[in-house]
This record gives sequence, structure tokens and C-alpha cells, in this order.
Amino acid sequence: MIRILFLSLLAVFIGSPSSPIRAQTDNSPFPSLQTEPQTKAPPLTNQEFVRMLYQLPANPSMRERLVQDLRTRGINFQVTEGLRSLVATKSGNDSLLRHTLEEAERRRANPTSTTARLPSMAEATELLERARKATLGAAQAMPDYLVKQQITRSHALGQTNNWVVYDRLSIAVSYRQSAGEQYKLLSVNGMPAGEEESEGSGYGKKLGGTTSSGEYVSMLADLFDPQTRAEFQPVDTDTVRGHRTIVYEYVVKQEFSRQTLSWSASLTSPEVHAVVGYRGRIWVDRETNRVLRLEDISSEIPSGFPITAASSVIDYDLVTINEQSHLLPSRAVIELSDHLGQQSEQTRNDILFRGYRKFGAEVKITDIDDKDFPPDKPEEQEPKPVTPPALKPQVKKP
Repeated sequence: MIRILFLSLLAVFIGSPSSPIRAQTDNSPFPSLQTEPQTKAPPLTNQEFVRMLYQLPANPSMRERLVQDLRTRGINFQVTEGLRSLVATKSGNDSLLRHTLEEAERRRANPTSTTARLPSMAEATELLERARKATLGAAQAMPDYLVKQQITRSHALGQTNNWVVYDRLSIAVSYRQSAGEQYKLLSVNGMPAGEEESEGSGYGKKLGGTTSSGEYVSMLADLFDPQTRAEFQPVDTDTVRGHRTIVYEYVVKQEFSRQTLSWSASLTSPEVHAVVGYRGRIWVDRETNRVLRLEDISSEIPSGFPITAASSVIDYDLVTINEQSHLLPSRAVIELSDHLGQQSEQTRNDILFRGYRKFGAEVKITDIDDKDFPPDKPEEQEPKPVTPPALKPQVKKP
């Protein structure tokens, strides 16, 4: 049976001139920031960490507790290459767990540095307000652009995190202030997509599998939109690609959310949808006031909905479009879990963003093909995917 899962991170808000971003006007834009000091448990020992790590394959829910302990308690041991390899093996190469472990290692190695020390509440609040203004201002000033997504799609039976690649996609994405994001499938496993598969933004309905949208302008703008009523709390510090950051946790309740999950049992079955809440973390550069990393975890998923979990981690970096620098995604990892009757599986999309350039007003996304992008670097080429026999009935082959 073919399952279609769709994580729509695309907000209703697009930032067009007819729908201006409203500024926060009260004197306390982030009332959820707390000033009370929090007690801290002793750092994790190597034995504790490894013991929890070995529980992950049989108990995937342990991952959230492990991430939380790494963030709140830290570690008292050195992170070796052998330990990194063990984390990758036991966690299914989980990107969030890897990031969090490296954060803990930086704090352990240099606990007294200004990078590792949590700032005052006044500094954290001021930086968050500057980040809000910078993010919303950048959304309004974003040019029309074109980019190619290189997506490696994997799945795993049950909740095992035993990921197996089932296909690799190349997708052209255009963004216009007036129309938002539009998508065109260019190739599947290196072969040009058929005309029916590639048409328009609904290619996922014809291709099957997990797709997503909204990793670009709209997701961050929506998080900072006052209507979303996101609650923020500074919780940590980190260094992202050499930039000193403050890490904030956030929560968006379902009643104010525009994030949507969609699911269909087959290519011809009707879709079911659910608007969900979400929570996660943002990494804000202390110098540029920009969000360099966004973690998003769906919450308040309705009971009985086929998708039981959804999360994403998006890294942002500066790219040049029409001789101007803009902060846009460089990589995203999106994971979903779903069930149908007694059957359940996980899916993961690992997305690289390549070849950003200006998108002319006279060009249509349907006219774009691989020749409109620079050639892929040799290190970005992937081996031919292999699909396990047990999962073949669930995946539409190109």
C-alpha cells in the first residue's frame, strides 16, 4: 500500500504587499521569558549516556529524554570519535541528537567562556526582539528566487530508526512574494521525471511518499508573527558554524498554529488533514540577530490521526542572489512517523539546497529543468538507492 505523508510548514502568511507583516507593539513582546534560576542535576556520566543510548533501538521515545538531559545537565566526559560512531549507529544517525551532543561537548570543554555562559535575561530579551524585527524585515525584502532541492528519502519499519533509502529526488523550487513557493520535480534517482509527475506543486500526490514545504521564508516569519503567540525562553548557548548564538525554546499552541499535517493511504485515496501545535528551538546569532538553526516538533496531534509524530531541523546560511546576501536554508532533515491499523513506519527526508539564484518575472516554474542549475559537486553524488523487499509494496517505484 502506498502511503502519502505531507508536512506542510508553509504558513498562510506569505509576506506579500497585500498582507503586510504586523509589528509587535506592546512593551513586553515575549512575556513568557522567566527570570527564576533553575536547579540543575549533575552532569551525565559516560556510563549513563551509553546506557541510555543502548536503549534507543528498542525504545525510540528515550531519544527525547536523552536530548533533554544533554541540554539541561551537560556531560562530564570527552566526546570521542568512537562515541560519535556509536551515537550514529544506535540513533539511526539522528541529526538532533548529534547536534545536542556537540553542544554539550563545547560547554564541557570550555565552561567559563562567554560563548558557553547563558546571558542575562535583559540581553536575551533584547536579542530576541532584534531577531524578530530582522526576520520579519528580511521576509518583506526577500527577492524572487529559484533553488534546487536534492532530497534523499528513507524509511524504517515500526519505530526502529533502521533507515533504508528508497529514492532520491531533484526538485526545482521557486519563490515569489506574490505567489509563495512553487515546486517542480526534475528527476527521480537520476532519471528525468515524467511530465505528469513533475507538474506543479502537487507532484507529491502523483509520486507518493513524504513531501514538505515552507522551509524558506514563511516558516520563520510565521513563528515571529504576533498572531502566532509563540512563547520563548532562553535555555542555552551554542556556536553554529563559528557564530556565537543564544538558544531559545519556543511553544506555539494548536489554536494559534497554521502548521498542517496531511496523510493519504494511497495515490487515489482522499487526504486527511490536521492543524497541529509545535514547539522546538531556535539558534539566534548574537551579532547578526538572525536565526541560524530551527528545530520544529509537532505537538497536540489529534488522537487517532495517522501521523503520530513529525519533526524537522533546518540550518540557514547566507547565499548571494542578484549580488545581495540573504539568509536561506542550506540543509533540512524532516522526520515523520505514521500508522495504519497494526502497521507503522517512519520516514525521513534529508534535503540539501543548491544553486540559489534570482527568478525572473517572465519565467515559469514549469519551464525550469536541470540545465538551469550549476552541476552538482562530486561529493554530493549518492550511490544508487536500495529498497528492502519487505517495503516494496509501500513505495511507488519510478
